[in-house]
Amino acid sequence: MVLAFSDGFGTALGKGAGAIAAYTAVGLVLLLIGFFAVDVTTPGRLTSIIRHGRNTNAALLAVCGVVGVGLVVASSIYASGGRLSEGLIATLVWGLVGIVAQQVGALIVRALFRVDVAALMRAESLEPSAVLLGATQATIGLITAVAVI
Repeated sequence: MVLAFSDGFGTALGKGAGAIAAYTAVGLVLLLIGFFAVDVTTPGRLTSIIRHGRNTNAALLAVCGVVGVGLVVASSIYASGGRLSEGLIATLVWGLVGIVAQQVGALIVRALFRVDVAALMRAESLEPSAVLLGATQATIGLITAVAVI
């Protein structure tokens, strides 16, 4: 009887570890796509601006974009109800939808409030408009995440 319990427990652990690895892989791909989506909609090379220019505004926009995508990924996993293949596909689709929604929302807010993102990328201190854009991306991620559930 103990052996049967151990076998079932081991199988469950193996399946769980496999699911974690699969969701992590899909999540990482989506986080990278989300980062590059922010990069494409931001003047200049975002990684260079953050790494070499040490620009807080650029880092904030990147972080909020990634957090928004992370929220969508987490809610997609939760909504999958343990159905791995369906959950992975849904996570990928909803993640991509969330990334597009974030960038469209950020572009709309930039236009409405006339945010000069190029100036943000040159600014030496944290600017309120960067906080606004970052909050927009994170909030759209949250809205998309709740819609998934």
